Formats: sequence, structure tokens, C-alpha cells
Amino acid sequence: MLECVANLSEGRRTEVIEHLARAAGPSLLDVHVDPDHHRSVFTLAGPAADDAEAAARARARAAAGTLDLAEHSGVHPRIGAVDVVPFVALAGSAPADAVRAAREFASWITAELGIPAHLYGEADPQGRTLPEVRARTGDAAGGTALGAVAVGARPVLVAVNCDLERDDVEVARAVAGAVRERDGGLPGVRALGFRLASRERAQVSMNLVDLHATGLEEACWAVRRESRARGVEVAGIELVGLVPRTELTRCTPEFLEWSALDDASTIEARLERQRGL
Repeated sequence: MLECVANLSEGRRTEVIEHLARAAGPSLLDVHVDPDHHRSVFTLAGPAADDAEAAARARARAAAGTLDLAEHSGVHPRIGAVDVVPFVALAGSAPADAVRAAREFASWITAELGIPAHLYGEADPQGRTLPEVRARTGDAAGGTALGAVAVGARPVLVAVNCDLERDDVEVARAVAGAVRERDGGLPGVRALGFRLASRERAQVSMNLVDLHATGLEEACWAVRRESRARGVEVAGIELVGLVPRTELTRCTPEFLEWSALDDASTIEARLERQRGL
């Protein structure tokens, strides 16, 4: 089974997001919407081997006919309307299956929809990371409606936001710098600081790309520690998408109570619900 965690540059128009969700069909496990990021994350998977691939293509077609990046504004970096499309091997699949799916999707979206595709992660022969693709591509929209897309194959990761109680983006950026790997922080942690205008708060947004090195609990406690050192509390945490069940089982009861996370937020629980279990 493959999972596809597709990131689209639309987080404000409810009717458009609902249209894109319907296009994904029964393989849709979760939709996370953020108006400040102006972004929606669609988690796709299904019992058949190609369910995620078919759903990703259907959703991309719908997005191409609906989105216009030329008028897009949001705090999250992006290179296109159908912005990031990673494939992940779940139970019964191998990493090579995710690589194949990513490369086939990249070829398809360029041929079918005319969107330039840039490979990253295990799908890229050069092994470039998503931040490296973004840095190389820059603002690929160039005034066009769809821009480009980053297509990858990767292991399971956790995306999590820590909202701060204070509307101080400089604190969020300082905390992000303290916890992320590239600046000497925790291994496998990518982090950015944003201001959320609609909530009048700042946010530390993290991707935990190596859960064996740094798990969800350790990363969030680190953000709280670094925030408190700067006189700011963490107001709450928010998953972007779903979390593997094995990751939650590693978390302490104290963290689960503080974070308000439970099994309903896991990939496995959504798949079980999809199958009527």
C-alpha cells in the first residue's frame, strides 16, 4: 500500500477545497486546511496498490482546472499550485514502489497537465531534499497559474505545528533555528517560524523527517523548552496530516495529555475506518 500526502496551495476557499476532496474519492483519509499558510494537505491511501496514485492524479486534474497561483499569497513557501506530491511506502510496499509511483506521477503531470516536475528524496537520482528543490526552483510560478511541482518518495514523516501564545514571529524564528538540524539542533528536524495573522499568534512549523533520530514528543518538548527560555509558552500543537501509530505508542502519557493527540490521529486508525473495521 502506498500513501500520498499531497500539498496544494489553497487554504481559504471552502468550496474549492471540498471540490478537490471529492476528486480524491474514497482514498481520502484526511484533509488539513490552513488559511494563513494558504495550503491544504490531502492524505491519500487505499487497500489497492494503485489507489493513492489514481487519487493523486484525479486531485491534480481538479486542482489544475481550479487553482491560480498568480494571485496566491500565504506564509508557507511554495513553487506551484499542485505544490508537493510525496509517495510513501506503507505496509506491504517497498521503498522502490514509492520511487516508481513518484517518477511515473512526475512524467504524467508534465505530459498531461503541462506542469514542470522536480524530483526529490529517494525519487531523485541526485538525492536532493525538498528544501534543496525549493531553493533551486525559487518562485517558479513566474506569473503563471500553476507553477511547478515537487514530486518525491520518502519514508513516513510527521508534520507538526507548535502555536505560541505571543504574536512574535521573531521568537518563532529563533526557536525554529534552535531546534532544526541545519543550524545545529535536533537531527532530522526541519523548522520554520511563521506569523499567523488570522490567529494573532506566531508558530513554529516542523517536519520530522527521521523519526528514529527525533520523535514527535522530543521535538515538541524542545520547542516548548526553547520558547520558555524566551519568555513565551506554547499554546498548543497541531498535526498536519496523520501520524504513524508506532510513533504515538512511544509518547508518554504526559505528552499525550498536553498535546491532546490520540489514536484517532493515526494513519492506521483512518485506514481501519476506511475499511469499516
